[in-house]
Amino acid sequence: MQIDSPSRIAEIRDECKAAYARRKTRFLVCAGTGCVAGGSLAVYGELKRLLSEKGIDADVELLFEGKDSESGVAVSGCHGFCQMGPLVRFEPKGVFYTKVKAGDVAEIVEASLEKDTVVERLLYEDSDGSRCLTEHEVPFYNRQKRIVLGKCGIINPEDIREYFAVDGYQALSQILQGYTPEQVIDVVSKSGLRGRGGAGFPVGKKWLSCLKAPGEPKYVVCNGDEGDPGAFMDRSVLEGDPHAVIEGMIISAYAIGASYGYIYVRAEYPLAVTRLQKAIQQAREWRLLGDNIMGTGFSFDPEVFQGAGAFVCGESTALVRSIEGYRGMPKPLPRARTTEEGLWGKPTLLNNVKTFSFIPDIIRRGADWFAATGTERSPGTAVFALTGKIRNSGLIEVPMGIKLREIIYDIGGGVPDGKEFKAVQTGGPSGGCLRADMLDLEVDFDSLVNAGSMMGSGGMVIMDETSCMVDIARYFVEFTVDESCGQCAPCRDGMSQMLKILEDITSGHGRPEDLDKLQEMGKAIMAGSICGLGQSAPNPVLSTLRYFRHEYDAHINEKVCTALNCKELIAYWIDPEKCKACRICVKACPTEAISGEKKMPHVIDQSKCSKCGICIDCCPAKFSAISKITGQQKIEIEQGVK
Repeated sequence: MQIDSPSRIAEIRDECKAAYARRKTRFLVCAGTGCVAGGSLAVYGELKRLLSEKGIDADVELLFEGKDSESGVAVSGCHGFCQMGPLVRFEPKGVFYTKVKAGDVAEIVEASLEKDTVVERLLYEDSDGSRCLTEHEVPFYNRQKRIVLGKCGIINPEDIREYFAVDGYQALSQILQGYTPEQVIDVVSKSGLRGRGGAGFPVGKKWLSCLKAPGEPKYVVCNGDEGDPGAFMDRSVLEGDPHAVIEGMIISAYAIGASYGYIYVRAEYPLAVTRLQKAIQQAREWRLLGDNIMGTGFSFDPEVFQGAGAFVCGESTALVRSIEGYRGMPKPLPRARTTEEGLWGKPTLLNNVKTFSFIPDIIRRGADWFAATGTERSPGTAVFALTGKIRNSGLIEVPMGIKLREIIYDIGGGVPDGKEFKAVQTGGPSGGCLRADMLDLEVDFDSLVNAGSMMGSGGMVIMDETSCMVDIARYFVEFTVDESCGQCAPCRDGMSQMLKILEDITSGHGRPEDLDKLQEMGKAIMAGSICGLGQSAPNPVLSTLRYFRHEYDAHINEKVCTALNCKELIAYWIDPEKCKACRICVKACPTEAISGEKKMPHVIDQSKCSKCGICIDCCPAKFSAISKITGQQKIEIEQGVK
């Protein structure tokens, strides 16, 4: 079907909503990457099989002619609560099932369609032991405000009609019927939207700059090159709501006068690529992309460009060079902004996945609606991948200005296993680590930068008392060294030298003067690197030196890793009073470092021990005879004191 005028969108929307209303029941299976890896497609297949056996048309379709499915099963994008997947929601009651396996499906179908009950054991169990019937009752969800993620767990991302049913392409219809490009930009500017790719640059200002820039043709590029360790925000949006990204791009193209664009996605995101390509094809078939969109004379057509997975291609000029067919390397200074000189030297508007996803709602609901959420300088919401030492991990969306404490404890459920919270790292490899006394810090662009960290693209890693902050800094610096394009000396050589110093410190060979060197080198790299990635690469080191210097001092002066994490500064020791000589650890040790006869306490030969930790894992909990010890205790063991 083709849409021949913008006004036709409203009719399509009403038809799709009516089809939704005629449905009686539906099983919605999360088919984001996390749940798919956990077996959700097997759950989906079993649901289809059992429903078919009952004579039910299992495939949920929005039909304009003929009979609509009264009950069925469909897939959705990521619900966010990845830790509890695979997830299944039974509608319209909204019953929310967690950790569902294919073997659970028969029980779910019987309870839902025959007995009008629920499967209690598959409901989310709160910390107080109570069960939550719906998503809205789960603390992980009920403290969020979901805009970008609002449709990801609700609609089938592979069916454009479901996007129509939730007001999809209404914003595009609205601007094509009565907005000038300047008026579109004015709405975006008044909303206060700042780019969600990391820098937080005002979106309206960027669009206006590109509109005014001389040169034809102009391009629109969506940056989906998400390379931060543990980050999966953009991937989930592309998988779960691809049409929102596409609609935002079309609107931006109208605003700046572009007719062609690219969605840059790393090839490691095959599901996102597949769904994007399908969404683009559907939009073309409905005349929402291509020549003469909806009969208005406006044309725009994007294509998916698969990147090779280089972290540096998240930087705008490196991304542009990659699309042009060159190695992804940032352009050296001085250089023009991409809005003036981007793809093939032409004006290019480049925004992040989440930035484009906000646009349809801002146009449809108004600038004031968006600005009412968040803070004055950072309006709207922020999407984070909440990972690390946290009870509830997954994808969250919260109002800007929320406190770290609320995210970590109210949404994340706090640190598990009775451990103490130590730090939170925001902003990915370019971000900083913030300590426990900063939990009341408000999360927004400016507050995080002032604290020595950054918003970044949305990574948030939680650390507990077992995390060594020196080793955390070493890990992120190692990642940056591996991902550096190698073009400029400050980043290429400076970060390598910082890594060498950190490796010396974590192995017990650090010197007091190393800390001053790290400070000096970090500042020099930030001042001398040619791109934003190099300029922020020292942040993990500088922030941990600022807030956790005592851990650096302990590593250097006492040869002690207080977190008992750095292998060269710890040892494994068997307490002779607790050891019951069961020989389980003797059999499990891969290096044969443990010896001992029956009825005699076992001993670890420190010269053979590889510090793999298998002995601790296999020692029966009722004995707990094996533990990690500090560097000083290790010296005492080697000297025969213990």
